[in-house]
Amino acid sequence: MGQAESQGSQGSQGSQGSLPTDAEAVVFDCDGLLVDTEACWSVAEAAVFAEHGHSFGPEQKALVLGRTVEDAAQAMADCFGRPGAGPELAADLIERVRGELARGAAALPGAVELVRACRAAVPIAVASNSPRDLLDRALESAGLAEYVTHSFAADEVRRPKPAADLYLTACEALGVSPKRSVAFEDSATGVSAARAAGLHVAVVPSLPDGDLDHDWRGTSLAAPELLTWAADLGSRSPDRAGDRRRPRRRPL
Repeated sequence: MGQAESQGSQGSQGSQGSLPTDAEAVVFDCDGLLVDTEACWSVAEAAVFAEHGHSFGPEQKALVLGRTVEDAAQAMADCFGRPGAGPELAADLIERVRGELARGAAALPGAVELVRACRAAVPIAVASNSPRDLLDRALESAGLAEYVTHSFAADEVRRPKPAADLYLTACEALGVSPKRSVAFEDSATGVSAARAAGLHVAVVPSLPDGDLDHDWRGTSLAAPELLTWAADLGSRSPDRAGDRRRPRRRPL
Protein backbone atom coordinates (compact mmCIF):
# COMPACT_ATOMS: atom_id res chain seq x y z
CA MET A 1 0.00 0.00 0.00
CA GLY A 2 1.37 3.40 -0.98
CA GLN A 3 2.12 5.80 1.85
CA ALA A 4 2.16 9.54 2.31
CA GLU A 5 4.83 10.16 4.92
CA SER A 6 5.57 13.10 7.15
CA GLN A 7 8.82 14.70 6.09
CA GLY A 8 9.32 16.85 9.20
CA SER A 9 9.55 19.89 6.95
CA GLN A 10 8.82 23.45 7.94
CA GLY A 11 5.10 23.86 8.57
CA SER A 12 4.63 20.19 9.43
CA GLN A 13 6.79 20.01 12.53
CA GLY A 14 5.34 17.60 15.05
CA SER A 15 3.74 15.39 12.39
CA GLN A 16 4.39 11.68 12.74
CA GLY A 17 3.54 8.58 10.74
CA SER A 18 2.01 7.95 7.34
CA LEU A 19 -1.29 7.40 5.52
CA PRO A 20 -2.13 5.17 2.53
CA THR A 21 -2.23 7.03 -0.78
CA ASP A 22 -4.45 4.32 -2.28
CA ALA A 23 -7.23 4.87 0.26
CA GLU A 24 -10.67 4.81 -1.34
CA ALA A 25 -12.64 6.98 1.11
CA VAL A 26 -12.09 9.52 3.88
CA VAL A 27 -14.37 9.95 6.90
CA PHE A 28 -13.99 13.02 9.11
CA ASP A 29 -15.07 13.71 12.65
CA CYS A 30 -16.58 17.18 13.04
CA ASP A 31 -16.36 18.81 16.48
CA GLY A 32 -12.84 19.94 17.30
CA LEU A 33 -11.49 18.45 14.07
CA LEU A 34 -13.20 20.25 11.18
CA VAL A 35 -15.08 22.92 13.11
CA ASP A 36 -14.04 24.94 16.14
CA THR A 37 -17.07 23.83 18.13
CA GLU A 38 -15.05 22.62 21.10
CA ALA A 39 -14.97 26.24 22.27
CA CYS A 40 -18.79 26.22 22.19
CA TRP A 41 -18.92 22.93 24.06
CA SER A 42 -16.35 24.08 26.61
CA VAL A 43 -18.28 27.25 27.42
CA ALA A 44 -21.47 25.23 27.86
CA GLU A 45 -19.74 22.52 29.90
CA ALA A 46 -18.00 25.04 32.12
CA ALA A 47 -21.35 26.72 32.82
CA VAL A 48 -22.92 23.40 33.85
CA PHE A 49 -19.97 22.58 36.10
CA ALA A 50 -20.10 26.05 37.68
CA GLU A 51 -23.83 25.78 38.28
CA HIS A 52 -23.14 22.67 40.34
CA GLY A 53 -20.26 24.21 42.28
CA HIS A 54 -17.37 22.64 40.36
CA SER A 55 -14.43 24.15 38.51
CA PHE A 56 -13.78 23.22 34.89
CA GLY A 57 -10.26 22.58 33.59
CA PRO A 58 -8.32 20.11 31.47
CA GLU A 59 -9.15 17.19 33.76
CA GLN A 60 -12.87 17.88 33.53
CA LYS A 61 -12.67 18.46 29.77
CA ALA A 62 -11.05 15.06 29.36
CA LEU A 63 -14.09 13.49 31.07
CA VAL A 64 -16.45 14.69 28.34
CA LEU A 65 -14.35 15.18 25.22
CA GLY A 66 -15.58 13.22 22.21
CA ARG A 67 -18.53 11.68 24.03
CA THR A 68 -22.19 11.85 23.09
CA VAL A 69 -24.29 14.39 24.95
CA GLU A 70 -25.82 11.56 26.97
CA ASP A 71 -22.48 10.03 27.93
CA ALA A 72 -20.98 13.44 28.76
CA ALA A 73 -23.98 14.26 30.95
CA GLN A 74 -23.66 10.95 32.76
CA ALA A 75 -19.98 11.65 33.41
CA MET A 76 -21.02 15.03 34.82
CA ALA A 77 -23.66 13.41 37.03
CA ASP A 78 -21.06 11.01 38.40
CA CYS A 79 -18.63 13.87 39.01
CA PHE A 80 -21.31 15.93 40.80
CA GLY A 81 -22.42 12.98 42.92
CA ARG A 82 -25.91 13.16 41.44
CA PRO A 83 -26.90 9.64 40.34
CA GLY A 84 -29.84 9.65 37.96
CA ALA A 85 -29.33 13.29 36.92
CA GLY A 86 -27.90 12.42 33.50
CA PRO A 87 -31.02 13.22 31.42
CA GLU A 88 -31.53 16.56 33.19
CA LEU A 89 -27.91 17.54 32.68
CA ALA A 90 -28.01 16.42 29.04
CA ALA A 91 -31.00 18.65 28.33
CA ASP A 92 -29.28 21.60 30.01
CA LEU A 93 -26.01 20.98 28.17
CA ILE A 94 -27.55 20.68 24.72
CA GLU A 95 -29.54 23.90 25.13
CA ARG A 96 -26.41 25.74 26.18
CA VAL A 97 -24.47 24.37 23.20
CA ARG A 98 -27.26 25.40 20.82
CA GLY A 99 -27.01 28.91 22.21
CA GLU A 100 -23.26 29.01 21.68
CA LEU A 101 -23.51 27.59 18.15
CA ALA A 102 -26.08 30.24 17.27
CA ARG A 103 -23.23 32.74 17.57
CA GLY A 104 -21.33 30.84 14.87
CA ALA A 105 -18.43 28.42 14.70
CA ALA A 106 -15.54 28.68 12.26
CA ALA A 107 -13.78 25.97 10.30
CA LEU A 108 -10.45 25.03 11.87
CA PRO A 109 -7.25 25.82 9.91
CA GLY A 110 -6.88 23.67 6.83
CA ALA A 111 -10.28 21.99 7.22
CA VAL A 112 -12.04 23.42 4.17
CA GLU A 113 -9.02 22.95 1.94
CA LEU A 114 -8.49 19.33 3.02
CA VAL A 115 -12.17 18.41 2.70
CA ARG A 116 -12.29 19.89 -0.81
CA ALA A 117 -9.08 18.15 -1.86
CA CYS A 118 -10.24 14.76 -0.56
CA ARG A 119 -13.71 15.18 -2.07
CA ALA A 120 -12.17 15.83 -5.49
CA ALA A 121 -10.49 12.41 -5.39
CA VAL A 122 -12.56 9.94 -3.35
CA PRO A 123 -15.91 9.71 -1.54
CA ILE A 124 -16.00 11.51 1.80
CA ALA A 125 -18.32 11.61 4.79
CA VAL A 126 -18.59 13.09 8.26
CA ALA A 127 -19.25 10.83 11.27
CA SER A 128 -20.03 12.80 14.42
CA ASN A 129 -20.93 12.00 18.01
CA SER A 130 -23.12 15.10 18.07
CA PRO A 131 -26.88 14.85 17.49
CA ARG A 132 -28.11 15.67 13.98
CA ASP A 133 -29.27 19.23 14.66
CA LEU A 134 -25.95 20.28 16.22
CA LEU A 135 -23.97 18.57 13.46
CA ASP A 136 -25.92 20.38 10.75
CA ARG A 137 -25.50 23.73 12.52
CA ALA A 138 -21.76 23.22 12.85
CA LEU A 139 -21.19 22.25 9.21
CA GLU A 140 -23.35 25.09 7.95
CA SER A 141 -21.75 27.68 10.21
CA ALA A 142 -18.24 26.65 9.10
CA GLY A 143 -19.07 26.71 5.38
CA LEU A 144 -18.56 22.96 5.02
CA ALA A 145 -22.12 21.80 4.40
CA GLU A 146 -21.88 22.28 0.63
CA TYR A 147 -18.93 19.87 0.43
CA VAL A 148 -20.38 17.17 2.68
CA THR A 149 -23.24 15.24 1.09
CA HIS A 150 -22.93 12.28 3.45
CA SER A 151 -22.98 12.86 7.19
CA PHE A 152 -23.94 10.62 10.09
CA ALA A 153 -24.87 11.68 13.63
CA ALA A 154 -24.88 9.98 17.01
CA ASP A 155 -28.67 9.83 17.18
CA GLU A 156 -28.84 7.96 13.86
CA VAL A 157 -27.00 4.80 14.90
CA ARG A 158 -27.64 2.20 17.58
CA ARG A 159 -24.26 2.62 19.25
CA PRO A 160 -22.33 5.88 18.74
CA LYS A 161 -18.60 6.31 19.33
CA PRO A 162 -16.57 4.62 20.82
CA ALA A 163 -18.46 1.78 19.12
CA ALA A 164 -17.76 1.22 15.43
CA ASP A 165 -21.31 1.86 14.16
CA LEU A 166 -20.85 5.42 12.85
CA TYR A 167 -17.77 4.52 10.83
CA LEU A 168 -19.22 1.26 9.56
CA THR A 169 -22.39 3.08 8.49
CA ALA A 170 -20.40 5.78 6.71
CA CYS A 171 -18.21 3.30 4.83
CA GLU A 172 -21.23 1.22 3.82
CA ALA A 173 -22.98 4.32 2.49
CA LEU A 174 -19.88 5.27 0.48
CA GLY A 175 -19.51 1.73 -0.86
CA VAL A 176 -15.96 1.31 0.43
CA SER A 177 -14.38 -1.22 2.79
CA PRO A 178 -13.32 0.29 6.12
CA LYS A 179 -9.88 -1.24 5.58
CA ARG A 180 -9.53 0.94 2.46
CA SER A 181 -10.63 4.10 4.28
CA VAL A 182 -9.03 6.78 6.46
CA ALA A 183 -10.61 8.41 9.51
CA PHE A 184 -9.63 11.84 10.81
CA GLU A 185 -10.18 12.26 14.56
CA ASP A 186 -9.28 14.48 17.51
CA SER A 187 -10.29 12.40 20.55
CA ALA A 188 -9.66 9.01 22.13
CA THR A 189 -13.36 8.20 21.84
CA GLY A 190 -13.30 8.80 18.10
CA VAL A 191 -10.05 6.93 17.58
CA SER A 192 -11.48 3.90 19.39
CA ALA A 193 -14.50 3.95 17.07
CA ALA A 194 -12.39 4.22 13.92
CA ARG A 195 -10.03 1.44 15.02
CA ALA A 196 -12.96 -0.80 15.97
CA ALA A 197 -14.34 -0.34 12.46
CA GLY A 198 -10.97 -1.12 10.87
CA LEU A 199 -10.04 2.27 9.36
CA HIS A 200 -6.62 3.86 9.15
CA VAL A 201 -6.50 6.80 11.57
CA ALA A 202 -5.12 10.33 11.32
CA VAL A 203 -5.28 12.43 14.48
CA VAL A 204 -5.08 16.11 15.32
CA PRO A 205 -5.66 16.00 19.10
CA SER A 206 -7.94 18.57 20.69
CA LEU A 207 -6.10 18.13 23.99
CA PRO A 208 -2.41 18.96 23.49
CA ASP A 209 -1.23 16.19 25.79
CA GLY A 210 -3.50 13.58 24.24
CA ASP A 211 -1.61 10.34 23.53
CA LEU A 212 -3.81 8.93 20.77
CA ASP A 213 -3.34 5.77 18.73
CA HIS A 214 -2.65 6.81 15.15
CA ASP A 215 -1.19 6.08 11.73
CA TRP A 216 -0.54 9.79 11.22
CA ARG A 217 -0.52 12.51 13.87
CA GLY A 218 -0.20 16.25 13.42
CA THR A 219 -0.99 19.52 15.10
CA SER A 220 -3.26 20.90 12.37
CA LEU A 221 -5.21 19.92 9.27
CA ALA A 222 -3.20 22.66 7.58
CA ALA A 223 -0.07 20.46 7.64
CA PRO A 224 1.31 20.70 4.07
CA GLU A 225 1.80 16.94 3.69
CA LEU A 226 -1.95 16.38 4.11
CA LEU A 227 -2.79 18.32 0.94
CA THR A 228 -0.01 16.47 -0.88
CA TRP A 229 -1.49 13.19 0.35
CA ALA A 230 -5.00 14.23 -0.67
CA ALA A 231 -3.82 15.15 -4.16
CA ASP A 232 -2.55 11.59 -4.60
CA LEU A 233 -5.80 9.96 -3.46
CA GLY A 234 -7.57 8.00 -6.16
CA SER A 235 -4.60 8.15 -8.52
CA ARG A 236 -3.84 4.48 -7.89
CA SER A 237 -7.48 3.39 -8.17
CA PRO A 238 -8.92 4.57 -11.51
CA ASP A 239 -12.05 2.45 -11.14
CA ARG A 240 -12.89 4.15 -7.87
CA ALA A 241 -12.36 7.59 -9.37
CA GLY A 242 -15.08 6.92 -11.91
CA ASP A 243 -17.41 5.51 -9.25
CA ARG A 244 -16.91 8.00 -6.43
CA ARG A 245 -20.13 9.93 -7.02
CA ARG A 246 -22.29 6.77 -6.84
CA PRO A 247 -22.57 5.65 -3.20
CA ARG A 248 -24.60 2.57 -2.41
CA ARG A 249 -27.13 4.38 -0.28
CA ARG A 250 -28.82 7.72 -0.53
CA PRO A 251 -27.31 10.63 1.37
CA LEU A 252 -29.14 11.41 4.61
